[in-house]
Amino acid sequence: MIRLWGRKSSINVQKVLWCLAELGLKEGSDFERIDAGLQFGIVRSPEFLKLNPNGLVPTLEDGDLVLWESNTIMRYLTAQYDKNKRFPSDVNSQFGSEKWMDWQVGTLWPVLRPAFLGLTRVPEAERNHAAIQKAYQDTNQLFALLDQTLESQAYCSGKQFHIGDIVLALCVHRWILLNETFPRQTGLRTDLKNIERWVKQLQAETHFQEFAEKELNIISK
Repeated sequence: MIRLWGRKSSINVQKVLWCLAELGLKEGSDFERIDAGLQFGIVRSPEFLKLNPNGLVPTLEDGDLVLWESNTIMRYLTAQYDKNKRFPSDVNSQFGSEKWMDWQVGTLWPVLRPAFLGLTRVPEAERNHAAIQKAYQDTNQLFALLDQTLESQAYCSGKQFHIGDIVLALCVHRWILLNETFPRQTGLRTDLKNIERWVKQLQAETHFQEFAEKELNIISK
C-alpha cells in the first residue's frame, strides 16, 4: 500500500490527495496517510529524516521508492497509476501542464508565500504589513497571466484537465481566502473572469471541493 506522510491542511499535501482522488485511489484502502508536520510533529524525528532529509511534507512511500517534492509525487502517481486515463498523455497536454507546474513552484508560490505565511503563521504584532500587501498585489499581476491563458482554452494545458490545474487551483483558492479573511491587509483582489470560470468548472467536474480548505488554517493570531 502507498503511504503518504502529511497533514491535510498543507497545500502540498492537498495537491497529492487531490491527484490520488482523481486517479480513483482511496485513503484507507489504496493508500495510508499519516498526519505529520506543524502540530503533529514527526518530521524532525530520525525515522522521518531518513525518508526525507528536508523534514517536510508530503513524503510518499511506494514499496522501496521514497519520493518528496509534491509536484514530483504527482508526476509519479499519474505515470504509475493512471489506469483509467484520467489525465491526457499526449505530448502537448503533458508539457503544457508541466510548464505551469514549474511556474507554480518557481514563480507563483515564492511571491504569494510571504503574504500567506505573514497572515497565517506570524503573530499580528510582528507582521510586516507593507511586505504582505506588496506580495499579494504582485500575485494579482501573476494571476493575470494565467487568466490571459484561460481566455482561449478551458484548462491550463489545453482542452482537458491535467495535474497542472491542481497545483494552480489550490494557489488560487488561497489567494481568494487570504483576501476574504484579511481584506485590509491584502488590498484589493483583481477580478479575473477567466479564472473564476475555470474554478467553477473545476468545482463541478473534479474533486477540487474535497481538498480546498473552507477557511485558512491560522496558527498565530
